Amino acid sequence: VIILFYMVFYYRGAGLVSDIALVANLFFLMGALASLQAALTLPGIAGIVLTIGMAIDANVLIFERIKEELAVGRTVKQALKEGYQKAYSAIIDANITTLLTAVILLVFGSGPIKGFATTLIIGIFTSLFSAIFITRIIFTNRLDKGKTLSFSSKLTAKLFSNSSIQFLIKRKFAYIISAIVIVIGLGSIATKGLNFGVDFTGGRTYVIKFDDKVDMEALRADLGQVFVDDKGNKLPPEVKQFGASNQVKVTTKFLIDDDGENVDEKVETILKKGLDMIGDDYSIQESRKVDPTITNDFKYESLMAVGLSLLVIFLYILLRFRKWQYGASALVAVFHDVLITIGLFSIFYGILPFNLEIDMAFIAAILTVVGYSINDTVVVFDRIREYLGLHKRKPTNEIVDDALNSTLSRTVNTSLSTFVVLLSIFVLGGDSIRGFVFALMIGVIVGTYSSLFIATPLLVDFSKNLKSSVEEEEK
Repeated sequence: VIILFYMVFYYRGAGLVSDIALVANLFFLMGALASLQAALTLPGIAGIVLTIGMAIDANVLIFERIKEELAVGRTVKQALKEGYQKAYSAIIDANITTLLTAVILLVFGSGPIKGFATTLIIGIFTSLFSAIFITRIIFTNRLDKGKTLSFSSKLTAKLFSNSSIQFLIKRKFAYIISAIVIVIGLGSIATKGLNFGVDFTGGRTYVIKFDDKVDMEALRADLGQVFVDDKGNKLPPEVKQFGASNQVKVTTKFLIDDDGENVDEKVETILKKGLDMIGDDYSIQESRKVDPTITNDFKYESLMAVGLSLLVIFLYILLRFRKWQYGASALVAVFHDVLITIGLFSIFYGILPFNLEIDMAFIAAILTVVGYSINDTVVVFDRIREYLGLHKRKPTNEIVDDALNSTLSRTVNTSLSTFVVLLSIFVLGGDSIRGFVFALMIGVIVGTYSSLFIATPLLVDFSKNLKSSVEEEEK
């Protein structure tokens, strides 16, 4: 709802049209998922968030292009035609890179990765249809009826239009900041480690509800007394508050390698023995077991799917931009974003008051970060390539800075809109989903930063002469 109001505030009548397209897109997406009888999981929600971000991005790209055409004196009808035509390249490139990633994840991934990929593939097509065709039909219909179209309010008409930030001058400072954060994160991973869930280690999880608020420390102590192996070693389970103050999630790796009969019943009996020490006013709401062999298969499939996705992204960018530096810069930016996200999870594990567990949902969050980062970077690269062809007499650094400033409005609007969606889920979604959404929020912030201060500067540093490559391509 906040996004719907924001789009109207920023783009006036055009914002209202984009709202219609966005709502239609969600109906199409939900309808498609319902027809496939797909279960809506956390990875699926990640796919929906990325879909919403890309749908907003497509509309913002189109509207900003139309505003540029209006600013040089074209009529609304001419601006509409030129705006859509010039926005297609960036929209298609960004969506194809994400689509290729999603297809590979669907083919080579498993479980939650397939759920994420399915939602994302459907979302790409529904958002493209909604953002391009529905909006244009409405605009054309209004023009045919002689009605006016507005693409900005008085407050936002000239916002970012005179932006002249010198991004490239700040690149060494940005490199240093990023390097420091990554080194601290890797240091934390090496010393403190990560909070791997049962999806990666194997184990059993139980969600237990008590009638009254439970004393977490007392519960941990009691369960630690009963989970003892044959050698007398205590194997205390992990106990966390799960949602309300009277509900907990207990995770244990006790006897996970034991293939004997009635092992599940044995573990549950021991669990109940520990729970009875607190009192008998409880009920086990949910139990789940993940075998170590399944976790090994999941790790292999996840790494293979992500690795192939990155390779295909590099090859597509190489094909579209005709220069390996574009693909290499985009991939370095992606690795930068992923390393920072994982590093921050290690740094804040045990500090923040919500669960920062590395599980299947976290993998979906990382894949979303990859998709968002690539989408953002490709849009910026597309404008840089265009400006290099238009302004051949200007110095390269000045051209690149101009290109970045020209896409700043789009970058801010898309990132802000996606972040608002995530912030709403983070605040209202409950404890069990906060760690997952936290990863996505980090990804949006870092992905936006990296497209401006990491990917683009690296493109310039990797290339001896960006202009010459454009001229050769034209010849």
